[in-house]
Amino acid sequence: MPEYTTSELMVSRAAKELKNGDVVFVGIGVPSLAVNLAYRMHAPGLCMIYESGAVGCVPTRLPISIGDPCLVTGSLAVVPMLDVFNLYLQNGKIDVGFLGGAQVDRFGNINSTVIGDYRKPKVRLPGSGGACEIAALAKRVVITIANSKRTLPEKVDFVTSPGYLRGGRQREALGLKGGPELVITDMGVYRFDPETREMVLVSIHPGITLQQIKENTGWEVKVAPALPETTLPTPEEIRIIREELDPQGIFLRSRAG
Repeated sequence: MPEYTTSELMVSRAAKELKNGDVVFVGIGVPSLAVNLAYRMHAPGLCMIYESGAVGCVPTRLPISIGDPCLVTGSLAVVPMLDVFNLYLQNGKIDVGFLGGAQVDRFGNINSTVIGDYRKPKVRLPGSGGACEIAALAKRVVITIANSKRTLPEKVDFVTSPGYLRGGRQREALGLKGGPELVITDMGVYRFDPETREMVLVSIHPGITLQQIKENTGWEVKVAPALPETTLPTPEEIRIIREELDPQGIFLRSRAG
């Protein structure tokens, strides 16, 4: 087994969450790497949709932005950005959306707006973009984020993109379907309790201890009864990531194990 980086492990794990035939709203970075890895490994029937309007993409290389011309060649359609949101996302045709942010709380709410009080923030962040709509309307949401008390507080400073709000059935009460399904961090993988809607640690990355995760999470994290190690990336996945998807290290710069 070749040495792998934590980022490569996260990409590999995210790719395994995708099924052949899924319609995926793809972002740049780890999401794009994960979706394109899944497309090459086990899901050639994935339909990739990028925010810029490229639908049914079959990129021969990893796009460096949502406006990369490689998304257009061979795609099923190129439509205005408004149509991507109106005709695909709001019409319930997106199976999976990938999201990240500055903070994610224990109910999967995402903050990408401000750190601190909204009226006098310590840091002002980029905001929602299309993230709020993806979080509200995609059938399943996969979140990638670092595992620290700063990034995983018990309560986000601002709810940019709704997860399960305050837990329980509050999301459903507002008429929102779907919701976050998986959170992949640099330490472990979380799913959501079907009743409380709280994050539950379901696997731990090799070399990481449960104590480390507890020390780097902003609440008393719940742990699944069985806690396996996260499945490692295969040699072929590592080869594809390094040689085909990101040979210049644009998104995954480190090569140390």
